[in-house]
Amino acid sequence: MERLLHLSAKKSRRIAGLMSGTSADGIDAALVEVEGAGRGTRVKLLAFQTLPLEGELRQGVFSLFGEEGSLDELCRLNFALGAAFAEAALAVIAGAGLRPEEVDLIGSHGQTVRHLPQGRPASTLQIGEPAVIAQRTGIPTIADFRPADMALGGQGAPLVPLVDFLLFNHGLRGRALLNIGGIANATILPAGGEAAQVWAFDLGPGNALIDGAASHFSGGKERCDRDGRGAAAGQVDEGLLAGLLAHPFLHLPPPKSTGREEFGAGLLAEWITRHQRSPADWLATLTAFTARAIAGGLERFALSRTPVDEVWVSGGGAHNPVLMAMLQEALPGLKVGRLDELGLSVDAKEAVAFAVLANETLMGRPGNLPSATGARRPAVLGKICLV
Repeated sequence: MERLLHLSAKKSRRIAGLMSGTSADGIDAALVEVEGAGRGTRVKLLAFQTLPLEGELRQGVFSLFGEEGSLDELCRLNFALGAAFAEAALAVIAGAGLRPEEVDLIGSHGQTVRHLPQGRPASTLQIGEPAVIAQRTGIPTIADFRPADMALGGQGAPLVPLVDFLLFNHGLRGRALLNIGGIANATILPAGGEAAQVWAFDLGPGNALIDGAASHFSGGKERCDRDGRGAAAGQVDEGLLAGLLAHPFLHLPPPKSTGREEFGAGLLAEWITRHQRSPADWLATLTAFTARAIAGGLERFALSRTPVDEVWVSGGGAHNPVLMAMLQEALPGLKVGRLDELGLSVDAKEAVAFAVLANETLMGRPGNLPSATGARRPAVLGKICLV
């Protein structure tokens, strides 16, 4: 505990943030220097890397998304992923020209393998054992951020909104911070608003269905529709698209969160079996579905309630020019841009967010926004593993 007290007394801290998202294609590792806490937080990105998840490790993670994964495999992968997260942390630290002993803290989101906010009881599970990360790096590690919010009746997600507020709140312009990972989620920041006025929710699929279709139609050779080339070669089937947009989740009011359980391989297989289309037409239609589900969710639940001038996109979807163009077309009255225009890499954002959340935990400050998750009150998030 003395080490934590010492860290909390420092003017600034070097913190590694680790994140593996719904796509499970790699571990994002960001090394940042964080000064202050709360509204006084200032962040400088020192280094960023993505460590790909390859071979048996990635296959094992995907087996846990379905019903074939065993408890033995879950147990094994929890520790194997912990080692992989530690490797990612050490790699980004070395990439910054630093030694592990020069880094103060690690914040790890882990890898979500189940997220059941509508369950009875609501539950979630992220793996990537933080004790392994701490011991292999020699750095105190904070992880398992979601359960504390869910214990208070929240959805455990999204958790990035607090960080969006601390880093991107603007006094004059209303902003939507849109992250398109496997799942798409948005944080709504009213112009000049306070934390209690910020709200956020999952919009539906981000890259999950597009990536799944690209893998399916390539026989596993492709993990994504790179640069949207497959979608650009196809035609959007408007009739099929209208049916997809009737998915019940899209019409649920916030707070709400989702995952592969709802927009994963099972749903994609069902749709492809029921509707015979060419691979290119499927990719075009799924890309349009993603864009219009996002735009529809923003219009239905956000723009009617909070004036928004700008939509800033991060995550893998920001690299898909076809998806970005469809988003701008679906939101003609708003500026749709990439987050790096505001000075933070579109790829690093969520890893940076968990470094900032770890800093908030270290300082004994809440890391959730009840307006975003539905929790009964703010909560200090995460569990701390010391060396």
